[in-house]
Amino acid sequence: MKRNRKEARREQRQVQVWNLPQARAALPYLSSVVRSLREHRLEALAHSQAAKRIANRPGRPDCITLIAEQEARKAAEQADANAQEALAELEAMDVFCLDPVAGQALIPFVKNEQLAWYVYDTFDTEPFRFWRWHTDPIETRRPVEEVVPDPLKQTWLA
Repeated sequence: MKRNRKEARREQRQVQVWNLPQARAALPYLSSVVRSLREHRLEALAHSQAAKRIANRPGRPDCITLIAEQEARKAAEQADANAQEALAELEAMDVFCLDPVAGQALIPFVKNEQLAWYVYDTFDTEPFRFWRWHTDPIETRRPVEEVVPDPLKQTWLA
């Protein structure tokens, strides 16, 4: 059987990289989208949990219970769809969600010709306080003062 070598290769896509001034300028919009994503995700989790509680009640469910469970599941699906829209909005800007419930996202940039990420945190007093290399463990945080923005580099192949 022949294998298509083109399909076997990993697809590359160009990612827009940011510098720190660009990221700070986009902060109001970025904050709005990340908060929206967080709210929709929490809403979806709450409705899903409510549906599970209703379904796990002892005894045979009556008509009202079945309707309440169905409505909770529909509300969870709608909230999840809204969260997916917010996530797509972030990804259109080449910003990637790290943890929607914690309100954290990653913004790509280039440092020493390597891919790195600004760590955006909704609940931090300074939303861009940390950064990490692409190869670092996900919990790694480095002070953003180490970063010297390079406005000449605008794209990175991932």
